[in-house]
Amino acid sequence: MMKWLKNLLDCILPKRCLICGKIIQSTDSLCPDCFDNLHFISEPYCRHCGKPLTGHIDDIKGLSCIECLNKKSLFRMCRAAIEYDEFSKKIILDFKFADHLENRKLLARWLFIAGKDIFEFGADLIIPVPLHYTRLIKRKYNQSAILATELSLLTKIPTDYKTLKKKRYTLPQVQCNGKQRIINIKNAFKVIKPENIKGKRIILIDDVYTTGSTLKECAKVLLKAGAKSVDALTVARVCF
Repeated sequence: MMKWLKNLLDCILPKRCLICGKIIQSTDSLCPDCFDNLHFISEPYCRHCGKPLTGHIDDIKGLSCIECLNKKSLFRMCRAAIEYDEFSKKIILDFKFADHLENRKLLARWLFIAGKDIFEFGADLIIPVPLHYTRLIKRKYNQSAILATELSLLTKIPTDYKTLKKKRYTLPQVQCNGKQRIINIKNAFKVIKPENIKGKRIILIDDVYTTGSTLKECAKVLLKAGAKSVDALTVARVCF
C-alpha cells in the first residue's frame, strides 16, 4: 500500500533537480548536468583556511597559503564544500531568501563531507552565525541555524542556538566591499552565558565564506569568552 501511494505521489509531484527543476529519480538531489557544473573544493587546499591551492599536489598537499603563513588565524580550520560562482549561487540564494527549505538536506550533506578534517580533529559544539532579530523577523528563518540543525543530525554533535547573539543591526554584507565589511560587522556579536562554551571546540556554520569578516568577528567573541578553538564550515566559498 505504501509503495503504491509513493508511486502515485511521484506521478503527481515528481522529484525535481534543486537547481534547474528538471524531473529526476532521486530526492534532495541534482540532475547530472547541474552536478557537473558545480565546482567542489578538494585537495590540494590550505590546511588552515581551506583556500584551493594551485600547483603539483605532491608539492603543496598539507601546506598553507601565503596569507596563513604571514598571519595567525582566529580559526583552527576553515572548510567549504563548493566554490561560490554564478552557477552555484542559485541553490544557496533560493535556500536563503526564497523559502526553498527543501535544499537544506543536500547542503547539509555537502557540509558533512567538507568538514571531515574538522570532525577528525574533534568538535564539541555546533553554533550557527546568528541573525539580528529584525532581519530574522523579515526573513522568517535563519538559514545557518537550519544548516546547523541538519548537520547536527548527521554528526551527532549538539547545536547551540542561544549563546552567540547578534546585538546590533548591520547592513547586508553583500552591500559592502572588503574594508567596509570589516567595519560594518565590527562588535556586532556578543556571547551570553559563556559557561556554555568554555573549553569547547566550536564549529561555526554559515552559508557562504566571502571575505570571512562575519565569521572572524564571531570567532573573536567566542574565543574571548573561553572557547578552546573555533572552526568555520560553510557550504560555499568565494575563491579569488
